[in-house]
Amino acid sequence: LLLLGCAAGAAQSLDVGTLTAAERSQGLKTALDQAAKLAIDRLGRPDGFLADPQVRIPLPGKLAKAQKTLKMLGLGPQADALVTAMNRAAEAAVPEARAVFAESIRKMTVQDAVGILTGPDDAATQYFRRTMSASLSERFLPIVAKATQKVDLAQRYDRVAGKAADLGLVGREEASLDAYVTQKALDG
Repeated sequence: LLLLGCAAGAAQSLDVGTLTAAERSQGLKTALDQAAKLAIDRLGRPDGFLADPQVRIPLPGKLAKAQKTLKMLGLGPQADALVTAMNRAAEAAVPEARAVFAESIRKMTVQDAVGILTGPDDAATQYFRRTMSASLSERFLPIVAKATQKVDLAQRYDRVAGKAADLGLVGREEASLDAYVTQKALDG
C-alpha cells in the first residue's frame, strides 16, 4: 500500500484540471495497477517483509518489549524463529493479493478515482482497505496459518497469549498469532 500511495501522490501532482474525469480515472487505475504489481512482487518474495524495516512484522505487543528478556532466558532462538516464521507467512500470503487488487481496481468508479486524486495523501490506502480488507483476510489467513504451524512456538504462543489477553497483558487482536500476522501482512 506504500507504493500505491506513492502512485496516487504522483498522480495528484499532475495538472488533472485539463483531463476529463474518465481520463483521470483510467490514468489512476493504470498507475495503481502498476504500483500494486510492484508492491506484490517486492513483498511476496523471501525477505520481502523480513528484510524491510517498514513492513517487518515484530513480535506482538508486550512480547516484543520482552524480547531482550526472552534472549536472557535462552529463548532467543525461538523468538527469532517466530519472527522469521511470521514474516515468511506474510511473504507467502502476499501473492494472493494480485487478483484482489485487480478486481478492486476494475470495480473502481470514476467517483472513487476522483476521490483518490483529490483526497488526502492516504486516500488510495483508505479505498483499498474499504474494498479489499475482508477478501484479503479470507485469502491470507489460511496461508498464514499453514506457515505458522511449522513453528512449535506459534501454537504455544496462542495458548499463552489467550491467557495473557484474559489478564490484559496483550490485546485480544494479538491473542491469535495467525490473526496478528494476517493483519500485519494487510498493513504491509
